[in-house]
Amino acid sequence: MSKPRIFIDGHAGTTGLRIREWLAPRTDVELLVLGEAERKSDAARERAIAEADVSVLCLPDAEAAKAAEWAHKSGGRLVDASSNHRVAPGWVYGFPELAPGQREAIAKAQLVSNPGCYPTPFIALVRPLVDAGLVRTGAPVSIHGLSGYTGGGKALIERWEAKDQGRIGLHYEAPYALERIHKHVPEMHVYSGLAAAPQFVPAVGPFACGMRVAVPLHAQLLAPGATGEALWRCLADRYAGERFVSVAPFSGPDPIDDFTLDPCALNDTNGLRLHVLPNPAGHVLLVGILDNLGKGASGAAIQSLNLMLGLDEGAGLPG
Repeated sequence: MSKPRIFIDGHAGTTGLRIREWLAPRTDVELLVLGEAERKSDAARERAIAEADVSVLCLPDAEAAKAAEWAHKSGGRLVDASSNHRVAPGWVYGFPELAPGQREAIAKAQLVSNPGCYPTPFIALVRPLVDAGLVRTGAPVSIHGLSGYTGGGKALIERWEAKDQGRIGLHYEAPYALERIHKHVPEMHVYSGLAAAPQFVPAVGPFACGMRVAVPLHAQLLAPGATGEALWRCLADRYAGERFVSVAPFSGPDPIDDFTLDPCALNDTNGLRLHVLPNPAGHVLLVGILDNLGKGASGAAIQSLNLMLGLDEGAGLPG
């Protein structure tokens, strides 16, 4: 029996390289690889998308749109890791833990959009609380996101690692995209269940991989009587038994140490860890920790393609 064939369109980028690295040791799938001469050939790429059982797009948005048109013509199945199709009609959002039935929808889909790195923890934290009525649907929510510089691809990596630019050894994070609406905001809005788009303040930190997303909830944004423990219980129940999403134990208002919210704690894994930190004034801080190239990108894509191929969802993924 032949093995399922996977084509990575854009395998030389940061997301594509990690996908290829994690797929390489597997014996249950076959990688369809184009030679260097064909890697950027439209004809060769279109042919590979038609021939592969599932293709993963690790491309700029415009190139992903072009590849999607080829898939529409040939019936090829896609996981798109660009931001181009995350809220597009006809595409299934590739976050298996989103809600009951999402895994089944991904498994049957022709077109799956890979979640963004920042939206993954935000949606994981907020969606169950909105669904349960613990956070008001109309709440004006804000997000502070901190990512390693690999999240911006080759250009950002080169800028942060350039020896003459002064960023090596920087002792603080650098906010960015404050002058525009970040491309992740639409999916944060659509899949969180919130009535209004959240305010998003992203920042790059002086480390390569890792991510921490913090969502401060003022007491007035919570349903009457909702406590930090109630929010924690909701998330703990929602993700009980999940392989890749865990909820840290509830410690009440006790102080946390300096290492609890290390953004690099889950690097090189497909894990996402959620924290619920209450304040005596009734406010609650929600925090998600993940690898921006793991559950935030490459790992999530592998999770979806495993489902689409009828394989074990966690195959090839470090916990």
